[in-house]
Amino acid sequence: MTFTHRTTDQVKPPVLDMPGLSGILFGHAAFQYLRASCELDLFEHVSDLREATKDSISSRLKLQERAADILLLGATSLGMLVKENGIYRNADVVEDLMATDDWQRFKDTVAFENYIVYEGQLDFTESLQKNTNVGLQRFPGEGRDLYHRLHQNPKLENVFYRYMRSWSELANQDLVKHLDLSRVNKLLDAGGGDAVNAIALAKHNEQLNVTVLDIDNSIPVTQGKINESGLSNRVKAQALDILHQPFPEGYDCILFAHQLVIWTLEENTHMLRKAYDALPKGGRVVIFNSMSNDEGDGPVMAALDSVYFACLPAEGGMIYSWKQYEGCLAEAGFKNPVRTAIPGWTPHGIIVAYK
Repeated sequence: MTFTHRTTDQVKPPVLDMPGLSGILFGHAAFQYLRASCELDLFEHVSDLREATKDSISSRLKLQERAADILLLGATSLGMLVKENGIYRNADVVEDLMATDDWQRFKDTVAFENYIVYEGQLDFTESLQKNTNVGLQRFPGEGRDLYHRLHQNPKLENVFYRYMRSWSELANQDLVKHLDLSRVNKLLDAGGGDAVNAIALAKHNEQLNVTVLDIDNSIPVTQGKINESGLSNRVKAQALDILHQPFPEGYDCILFAHQLVIWTLEENTHMLRKAYDALPKGGRVVIFNSMSNDEGDGPVMAALDSVYFACLPAEGGMIYSWKQYEGCLAEAGFKNPVRTAIPGWTPHGIIVAYK
């Protein structure tokens, strides 16, 4: 489907009142309640207990009374727990999520936000003023972007890749569902990380052969996941810096999944132009990631996620709008872009364009 006006099913942002403003003011504390609840397995214990009272919860979590009072006050007032007649239960949205494989993916995202994103966000104002990722200074090592520094900190690298796999698994269910690759035989996954999207697409499209491109330091992880999948006959890994090196030829389609939120629009155009040069006539390029709307007023998830991209990964990036990506595609030479908006709590979308 092609959109020309408001680009998601969201309504205009609500009028802000004082309770809403105070919620923003103390939003960091709300996240810490979520983080502690996940790290202490609060929701699992509440679900497991026949009668989840304060005493039984504090016993399970090995918390003293004051600490339990603080945690339960926060989890209940924020709506993550519901208290009725002295008995706690999980909110329906939490219980429903726990019944799916997405629960661990959600918890991996909480860990990523805390251990990777949180500290770098302290430099958000300066990152805006200098228009670059000032928060990267908080990660030791060399390199102008986060990805070249992570391998120097194995603990954080593990948190990062667990999150990236989980985030991709949350999203690529929709990628597989909405992206028609029935006429594609060879796909290039640019910046494909640990091959989570490549593997999902190869499983869904039996004719498809995929090559995953990523930096040298990532290839051992990528190859390991490919070997685990049993698809090494159709999914390959190749070391290549997608920003600075030309793309290999011989592919019908080039996929940028969760990549073009990292870089500046100029860098995006540069990579898309390289994709255009590598593709045959009639070849297609696919952009898959979160999108902001063309009006620049939402959705809120796109705004919140943009803080991370402003502070940490690289020297440019944000959750760009549909029309900004289409501008990059046009500058690179691509024609006939088609948008597919994906409903859900993350503002993901797909743009397909052709050479």
